[in-house]
Amino acid sequence: MIERYTLPEMGELWTEHYKLKTWLQVEIAVCEAQAELGYIPQAAVDTIKAKANFDPQRVLEIEKEVKHDVIAFLTNLNEYVGDVGRYIHLGMTSSDMLDTALALQLVASLDVILGQIEHLVQAIRYQAQQHRDTVMIGRSHGIHAEPITFGFKLAGWLAEVLRHRERLCMLHQRIAVGKISGAVGTYANIDPQIEALACQKLGLEPDTASTQVISRDRHAEFIQALALLAASIERFAVEIRNLQRTDVLEVEEFFSKGQKGSSAMPHKRNPIRSERLTGLARIIRGYAMSALENVALWHERDISHSSVERMMFPDCCTLIHFMLVETTDLVKNLLVYPENMQRNMNVYGGVVFSQRVLLKLVEKGLTREEAYAVVQSCAHQAWNQPDGDFHGLIAQDPKVTAVLSPAEIEECFDSQQHLKNLNVVYQRLNI
Repeated sequence: MIERYTLPEMGELWTEHYKLKTWLQVEIAVCEAQAELGYIPQAAVDTIKAKANFDPQRVLEIEKEVKHDVIAFLTNLNEYVGDVGRYIHLGMTSSDMLDTALALQLVASLDVILGQIEHLVQAIRYQAQQHRDTVMIGRSHGIHAEPITFGFKLAGWLAEVLRHRERLCMLHQRIAVGKISGAVGTYANIDPQIEALACQKLGLEPDTASTQVISRDRHAEFIQALALLAASIERFAVEIRNLQRTDVLEVEEFFSKGQKGSSAMPHKRNPIRSERLTGLARIIRGYAMSALENVALWHERDISHSSVERMMFPDCCTLIHFMLVETTDLVKNLLVYPENMQRNMNVYGGVVFSQRVLLKLVEKGLTREEAYAVVQSCAHQAWNQPDGDFHGLIAQDPKVTAVLSPAEIEECFDSQQHLKNLNVVYQRLNI
C-alpha cells in the first residue's frame, strides 16, 4: 500500500512539488493494481517504481509546448522510466489522476486543519474553565440584557468549534474519494477492479458513480464547511472587537512589548488580529460561491472548474489553517478584565436586574401589566443618567415596598440567581 505523503505545514501541501508527487502516487497505484490483475507485467511495475521521478521545472517547460499539464507530467515521467512508461496511464483519462490526486491533497489538508482545531478547542476550554464564575453582562441588540459569565460565553464558542470538528470528520470521509473509470466514467477501457485496488492502496474509496470527473458537489461541500468554520471564527473575532472598545474594555487582545497601535496616536491598542480574521473570513465566503458554481459542469465534464480550483483550494486551506492558528493564540493570550465587567454590569444602578424585580412582583400578586409598568418606569428614570440608580428607585417605590421586604429586594439584585443553572452547560462540555 502506498502511504500518503504528508507534511507538517499546510503551505507545503499546496506546492507544485507536492501536487506532482500525488500525481505520481496515483499513477503508481494504478500500475500496481494493473499488475496484480495481470494486465501488465510485474517487472514493468518494479522498474517504474524504481525509476519514476519528475522535475517540476521540466514539466512546466514541456507544458509550454503541449499546452496540457497531465501530458507534460507523463512525458517527463517517461524520461525517467524509459520503455516501461508505455504501461503508465493505460485506459485512464486525465481526470482519473487529477481528481484522485486532489482527494489526497484535500485529505492531507483536512488532517492538518483538524489537528489545529484540537489546539483551539483546548485554548477555549481552558479559558472557559478559568472564567466559569467571572460575571459579566449579557447583551442583546448590543444593549445590556442580564448577567452571564465570561466562561458561559466561551462555552458557546467551544460548542460551536466542536460542531465544526464533527462536520469536518464527516467531510473527511466524503472527500476521500477517487475515480479510475476512464473517459466519461464508463470503465470502457479499464477494469473497475483496478479502480477498487488503486483506491484501496491510496486510502480512498471509489466514487459511487463518476462521470469523467468526480462530481463537484463533494468539493463544494468541502469549501462550504471551511466557509462555515471561517464564519464562526469571525463571530468570535467580532465579539472580541466589541468587548475591546474603549467604552467597554472587558477583554483585550494581548499587546506585546514594543508593539505599536497607531502611527499618530501613541495611546492606541487596536484589535488588529481580530480585524484581520474578520477580513480573511470574507475571502473564504467568496470562494464558497465559486465552489457552488463549479458544480454545474457541461454534460459528463468540462474544465471550467479547473481554473477556479487552482486558486480556491490552496487559498482556502492555507487561509483557514492560518485563521485557526491566529484564533488559538488570540484566545490563549486574551486579556480579561473582571473589574470592568463588574462595573459595566452595574451601570445605572443595576437596571439589568429588572426581570428579577418584575417576576418577584408578579409572584407577590401584582398583574404582569402592573408590575411591568412599575419596573419600566424606574428603569427608564435611571437609564442613561449619570447618577441613575435603578436599585434606589425600586427600593423607594411605594408599590414595590408594599409587597417586597428590603431583603427580598436585595435578592432581586443578586447576580448569582442568573448563574445557578450554568453548570448544566458546563457539564455538557466538560468545562
